[in-house]
Amino acid sequence: MNLRAFLLPGTPPGAKYGPTQLLGDCAGGAIAALIALPYGLALASMMGLPPVLGIFTSILTAPVIALLGRNPVLIGGTASATVPFIAAAVRSQGIGGAAKVSIVASVIMMGFCVMRLGRHITRVPHAVVSGFSCGIGGMMLISQLDIMFGISSPTSRAAATAMGQLVAFLDHVSAMHVFPLILGVTVIVAATAAARVSPRLPAPLIGVCLAILIARLVGMHEKEVGLLPTVFPPFVEFSWKATDAFTVLPQAFGLAFVSSVNILITSRVVEHFRGRHQRMKASDADSELGAYGIANIFAGMFGAPLSVGIPARSLAVVRCGGTSRLSNLLHAVFLVLILAVGAGFVAHIPIPAIAGVTAWMGLCLLDWSAWRRLPKMSRVDAAAFLATALAVLCVNAVLAVAIGCSLYAGRWALLRIAPELRGNPARSEA
Repeated sequence: MNLRAFLLPGTPPGAKYGPTQLLGDCAGGAIAALIALPYGLALASMMGLPPVLGIFTSILTAPVIALLGRNPVLIGGTASATVPFIAAAVRSQGIGGAAKVSIVASVIMMGFCVMRLGRHITRVPHAVVSGFSCGIGGMMLISQLDIMFGISSPTSRAAATAMGQLVAFLDHVSAMHVFPLILGVTVIVAATAAARVSPRLPAPLIGVCLAILIARLVGMHEKEVGLLPTVFPPFVEFSWKATDAFTVLPQAFGLAFVSSVNILITSRVVEHFRGRHQRMKASDADSELGAYGIANIFAGMFGAPLSVGIPARSLAVVRCGGTSRLSNLLHAVFLVLILAVGAGFVAHIPIPAIAGVTAWMGLCLLDWSAWRRLPKMSRVDAAAFLATALAVLCVNAVLAVAIGCSLYAGRWALLRIAPELRGNPARSEA
């Protein structure tokens, strides 16, 4: 395999990799690393782990995912979907127990690859994928409202669903502050303007730089990222017991299933926003799970949580012009550089500016074209799209996909029972 085919898998033979593509990969990797910092620290803390482990998840897994993964711009990292499983393991068995759960879950994901179960996720209807994208976009936007409005509300962060976070935010909206909102909106407006000028510009990075400049000129003193620890985590010590079959295995299976669905659905969403609407090869989905399974074993050995495909970081790479596996690897390299030599600069980035980046990514994921097509969709497509998007906000991402797909299963069952309904002309598909 030549270098072009490795860096740009699945592209036509004439595709080239040059300075423009390299610049896009560098910009995408940099902004993905900036997004990873606050999220990784916060999610690891919610799990009961040392915060820096949330960042080391990306550093430890990105090289393996970049080497073995099928989607070159699917960026992995610590995800909210894994929080309940790992937090429960930490509470009951400590960090060593959580490491065991993560490692066993990784092996199970590799088992899914060997049994070729990943390819079934590629059969999820397009309307469900679009609804999932919109739901995740709404969830990302809602999750940043309290930061952008300067509202210090523990209840909004403690809410189990995005809709719960929105309700808690609205209850405290009267306590909003103007300066954080200015910084967040600055990032959104600047990134939108830069993206319209050229899709190749590192739009989120331009927004962050402008927000930092405004904060310095006006003298805004908002909460910043802060100093980051730079010590590499040690290996986690644990021992295997016979009782692990009852304590570790059930949690690990649930974690593996949730992570696998998130990885493959996110991969499809990313491909959609890259303008590649054709389905993945069946073998690609299986290989993606295998790559993440192998990568997450390395993370588990250090006690770091599982890596899952992250829409915000992946879309950041796409929006900045990233196209190849190098963007995934560079996102980890930039994280290492930030921890090693650039922590002083990053420490002074205002948190509302980072929140603005995530909110802008959420707005991009809302897939406005799908909303415009909604009146032209068939009834089942429209219902699946809306049900999936709403369920992501009200329940969770995995159950949302199941709800959306269940509508198609219901239609199939209805046509089996009443085949005369097949004669009904349906409107165009999503």
